[in-house]
Amino acid sequence: MNVNLIEIMSLPFMQRALLGALITGLIAPSLGIYLVQRRMSLIGDGIGHIALTGVGVGLLTGTSPVLTAIIVSALGAVAVELIRERGRTSGDIALAILFYGGIAGGVFLVGLAPGKGSANLTSYLFGSLLTTSATDLITIAILGACVLAVTVGLRPWLFAICQDEEYAKVSGLPVRALNLLLAVMTAVTVTVAMRSVGLLLVSALMVVPVAAAQLVSRGFGGTMTLAMLGGVISAGAGILVSAGYDTAPGATIVLAAIALFILVAVVGTALRRRRRADTGAAAVCDPPECVLDS
Repeated sequence: MNVNLIEIMSLPFMQRALLGALITGLIAPSLGIYLVQRRMSLIGDGIGHIALTGVGVGLLTGTSPVLTAIIVSALGAVAVELIRERGRTSGDIALAILFYGGIAGGVFLVGLAPGKGSANLTSYLFGSLLTTSATDLITIAILGACVLAVTVGLRPWLFAICQDEEYAKVSGLPVRALNLLLAVMTAVTVTVAMRSVGLLLVSALMVVPVAAAQLVSRGFGGTMTLAMLGGVISAGAGILVSAGYDTAPGATIVLAAIALFILVAVVGTALRRRRRADTGAAAVCDPPECVLDS
């Protein structure tokens, strides 16, 4: 590093970037674990693409892109959930529509917006965390609190519908309302992460920490806690590396999450092999009568 990291992190805009990243790293896995449980890990990508259309609407009309992105992506998420529920088409087709129609509509609308070039579009696609203002940070914190209130507060109910919808219906849970709420929270999470890692990378932060946590935890609650911790660690490490080496914050955060996954996988494999070796040695050697070579 050619710079003083402590000096850089003392700058207000870097502190705002760090806080925004930590909030995103906390909430993205808390929502992502439900998507992974339902085998819909890529839904974040689909919602991210359709959120770009919302950004285009905001830039074209001169309103807040974050607000329009939340509205449009929430409508898209609800539409996909209703299509999935009624079974009129496969989830893959619905996701394909979001992928292609959403990003095409966003690029088209951004092109029509006066004074908005490709640089502005890039900031939404890949994140623009270093430009986070105090108002942006407040918005991220409020939306993040809403997501956590749902994903953590309603965890037993949401887990039930993700595990077995039919059983949840028989148990009297409002399955449709919970599914729609989960869809809307996915849209909100994508919009929050839009500032941190960008719409094209948001799904990684929702899924990779969960995948890493699943390697070391079997229970849903423990996996959720570890995934959120992994998301926070990845976000913090990504910002520090980005500040030290002047790299793109969003991409660096995602690479940090992947590096954490690889580390957990390697260490976990080594520990399992060691335990199997120890178990094998204990099985063939009766401790009172067996002396191992030093």
